Amino acid sequence: MTSLNEKTALFRTLHGPGKLLVLPNAWDAGSARLVEETGAKAVATSSAALSWAHGYADGETIPPGTLLAAVREIARVITVPLSVDAEAGLDATPQMVADFVVKLVEAGASGINLEDGNEPPDLLAAKIRAIKDAVKRKGADIYINARADIYLRKLTAPENMLEGMIARGKTYMQAGADGFFAPGVADIADIKAIVDAVDLPLNILVWPSLAPIAELKAAGVRRVSAGSGTARAALGALRSTTKQLLEEGRYDAMYKFAEGLPNMNALFART
Repeated sequence: MTSLNEKTALFRTLHGPGKLLVLPNAWDAGSARLVEETGAKAVATSSAALSWAHGYADGETIPPGTLLAAVREIARVITVPLSVDAEAGLDATPQMVADFVVKLVEAGASGINLEDGNEPPDLLAAKIRAIKDAVKRKGADIYINARADIYLRKLTAPENMLEGMIARGKTYMQAGADGFFAPGVADIADIKAIVDAVDLPLNILVWPSLAPIAELKAAGVRRVSAGSGTARAALGALRSTTKQLLEEGRYDAMYKFAEGLPNMNALFART
């Protein structure tokens, strides 16, 4: 675990005060290696994109063994820290989630995203505590990015969302979370309020109306995730180039999207 623990320690420093970690999410070994090659300081998976890549819908339908195998494949080809979107842990029982996260750590994960979804905050807090205990017993470490879905799933009235988000952030901080993920929050005033109220590195999800990275950093955000956006862009390019090929018999869009792509074989020469 020593080498992985060192990566996890590095991953923590990337969330330090005054820093902002930008994560272009990946979904398989090829996309992860390409993300690393572009200069990303860490790689994170998108649960949606990784599920789609293996023929499953997002929303905890992917078999745990399939996710573990994908994590091993990604960890094998990158040298930077890897954070895994574990959704809600693929189980409702804190101890079962903790056991699964230990396997993710053994597969090469330095961090995880763990969401509350439609469940009460106390359940996610219990999962966080169970994970921390289980990983510590293994002599390992894991960065838990606790995700609150109030804005994303519209779990309460709009006027109560900010208060609810802050309350959940404090609950997860007290349970031992290392970071706080607030997907769906885009208003800069709300972002600043969360930063001021919750003493954890704040992670924001890329959103159409989201302020530029520089403004987010100035507001105190320490992590920005692309989520499934990178996969959607890649799949959008696949769809448009395939339609042009099939419907117009032309190839120019295909080669336009491929411009600048490095020699993929060369990226895997070291593995």
